[in-house]
Amino acid sequence: MLPGQRKSGEPIAARIEPARIGATHQSLHHFVAQAAWDDRAVLAAVRDMVLPAMQAQAPIRAWIIDDTGMPKKGRHSVGVGRQYCGQLGKQDNCQVAVSLSVATHQASLPVAFRLYLPEAWAGDPARRTKAGVPEEIAFHTKPQIALAQIRAALAADVPRGVVVMDAGYGADSELRAGITDLGLAYVAGVQSSVSVWPPGTTPLPPKPWSGRGRPPKLIRRDADHKPVSASDLAKGIPAQAWQSVTWREGSKTSLTSRFATVRVRPAHRDYWCAQPWPEEWLLIEWPEGEKEPTKFWVSTLPETISVSELVELAKLRWRIERDDQELKQELGLGHYEGRGWRGFHHHATLCIAAYGFLVQERAALPPSGPDSPALVRPRALSQAPQPRGSTAAP
Repeated sequence: MLPGQRKSGEPIAARIEPARIGATHQSLHHFVAQAAWDDRAVLAAVRDMVLPAMQAQAPIRAWIIDDTGMPKKGRHSVGVGRQYCGQLGKQDNCQVAVSLSVATHQASLPVAFRLYLPEAWAGDPARRTKAGVPEEIAFHTKPQIALAQIRAALAADVPRGVVVMDAGYGADSELRAGITDLGLAYVAGVQSSVSVWPPGTTPLPPKPWSGRGRPPKLIRRDADHKPVSASDLAKGIPAQAWQSVTWREGSKTSLTSRFATVRVRPAHRDYWCAQPWPEEWLLIEWPEGEKEPTKFWVSTLPETISVSELVELAKLRWRIERDDQELKQELGLGHYEGRGWRGFHHHATLCIAAYGFLVQERAALPPSGPDSPALVRPRALSQAPQPRGSTAAP
């Protein structure tokens, strides 16, 4: 939390012990990269400390799943590879970690954080050994990692919320089904091309039994009776069904757009099913002046929920984007310079612990207080020569 552009070991050592930079750097490196403390236990302690403070302000509303990319050079840092990096908005060399955050309308906290290990890494024994990847870590997709984090949060009795995710995760029907099986509702972003059965329509029943062999059980579709894309369905919604919804105050003005909701049945591979998928909400955003709808969500929230509440939950995902921004820009999440599995997760855990402390301190402020106060006063820095990679004194 001290000032300085770099939050890696050597620059931190220069700030906290300018007369013993080398020894302090070595101690910090051992603590982060090699010491055998359990990052999951530390995250649990942070969670148990911070969530009560958050709940004193407002109830838990959502569990938000997402991933964050950290640009990285070379090929030896654990999990690094050419993949999509949200920070850059394109594919590039980076590490990607999957996280689960617990959110109220006022605050949020990551409660799980795990590096995604690409298949090229998961299947390379030499690189795994060199980076210290535990034997039990096999290849899992990002949605599979997210579902495991949700299961762990339930096992730890984390206060429940609606699972919120963007289309990168919402497009995974197995993840959505897994969340439902766990007894949780979701609001999941989906692509405009997702196929659905419009209101009042269902798949065709199984073919009539011919009297020979096993009776057919699978539901059907044909050229005249088939699902439609969410985009096509949205374009057929009457004008009076769209309503303007304001979901929160932005930095300059209220955030408002046009939305419509319809009850649909997902059609994803239902021709392998004996029964249609249950009905869900399809939430559509079509801002004024746009030629086409811009965003789509599906949700298993109750039929009685209002459009404004559904929009509010769908848009609550901005909180995890703020988590990532502050963790990277203020607390140095992406500044770790080591290459190993243990060090990567220890560094991320310490960043989240610092972030949790700030969240707890903010929660103690009165409602009229500033949203992001300066909680740490800068301390005077040494005028001695700065080591490689450190930040010059302001």
